[in-house]
Amino acid sequence: MGGICSRKRQVIEDDLRRGVSGRYCTSASTKWLGARSLRSRTNHFPGVGTCPSLMDLCINKMREDFHKYHTFSILPRDISQQIFNELVDSHCLTEASLNAFRDCALEDVYLGEYLGVNDDWMDVIASQGSSLLAVDVSGSNVTDSGLRLLKNCSNIQALTLNYCDQFSEHGLKHINGLSNLTSLSIRKSCAVTPDGMRAFSNLVNLEKLDLERCSYIHGGFVHFKGLKKLESLNIGCCKCITDSDMKAISGFINLKELQISNSNITDLGISYLRGLQKLATLNVEGCNITAACFEYISALAALACLNLNRCGLSDDGFEKFSGLTSLKRLSLAFNKITDVCLVHLKGLKNLEYLNLDSCQIGDEGLANLTGLTLLKILVLSDSEVGNGGLRYLSGCVSIFAGYMLKAT
Repeated sequence: MGGICSRKRQVIEDDLRRGVSGRYCTSASTKWLGARSLRSRTNHFPGVGTCPSLMDLCINKMREDFHKYHTFSILPRDISQQIFNELVDSHCLTEASLNAFRDCALEDVYLGEYLGVNDDWMDVIASQGSSLLAVDVSGSNVTDSGLRLLKNCSNIQALTLNYCDQFSEHGLKHINGLSNLTSLSIRKSCAVTPDGMRAFSNLVNLEKLDLERCSYIHGGFVHFKGLKKLESLNIGCCKCITDSDMKAISGFINLKELQISNSNITDLGISYLRGLQKLATLNVEGCNITAACFEYISALAALACLNLNRCGLSDDGFEKFSGLTSLKRLSLAFNKITDVCLVHLKGLKNLEYLNLDSCQIGDEGLANLTGLTLLKILVLSDSEVGNGGLRYLSGCVSIFAGYMLKAT
């Protein structure tokens, strides 16, 4: 019965997110929750000749009659967890029914975008105590008081507070003691200021930090010197970010993913990143950079995913990319590059994805791609490539599988 009582979290992310992400990001637990949700639906509606398990029958029955029960605390916590998940999935959970889960030692509370979540809900969530591992209350009305209730949930590993506008920088101070946090996401929040970011300084186990669309974080990274384990940082669409912030970020030597799209970073800011030798994903879409920064990008030997969309680039400087032999994904969409640029991509033998959307690429330019045998997806929408260019791809089955050419 204790099938999920001792799980260890691991954050798994896509290779390369777009510069503008979806409204809500998932917490560390939602990878498991998604699989759980699919599994639950499959079990409750078995195929012909398939008998549902006794566990499934019990969970389904309790979900239907949940209003009859005042508490689930006497049940094994994996059963309570499944009942809770089913009520959330079916949008049947209310503030009144939530109280039945007080002191149930739940591990996961995923309530992102769920209507009505406020400090009263946080009181029940916090009652899970040291069992609680992941919390997502994105889009809720949680205030400073609600965050304060989490102080005793010392084992939380993943906390997601995206698009919550009711707590302040003072409320963030209550997160300071959650030293087991490995993943923290607070998108589009006015509470994340340089002073509020001091609260993150003691989160020494933090591996993933998402502050996308936070408008007041400039200058706050000086408080992050103790975050030696940080591997993923998303500060995309933060217009306040400048080159001086990149200087502070350059100290995160274990960083593997950096999202800085649509910020005010220039070539100088990119120059500070050349020492990040573990960096595998870099997204600078929409930044005010030039070919001068390619020298610093080319020094990132581990780089596997690079997004340079909408940077106003021309053909200059791409010869420096010949050394990026680990590159698997390259996005150059909406730049002023031509066939000349593609000459310098011939040596990128590990390339699997190439986005040339709305670039000035013609038929002859594709001749430079024939040696990229691992290429699976080639995006040529709104380019100058016609039917004549297809002959260069005729021997590359993998390219044809993902070839995208918009008729003009």
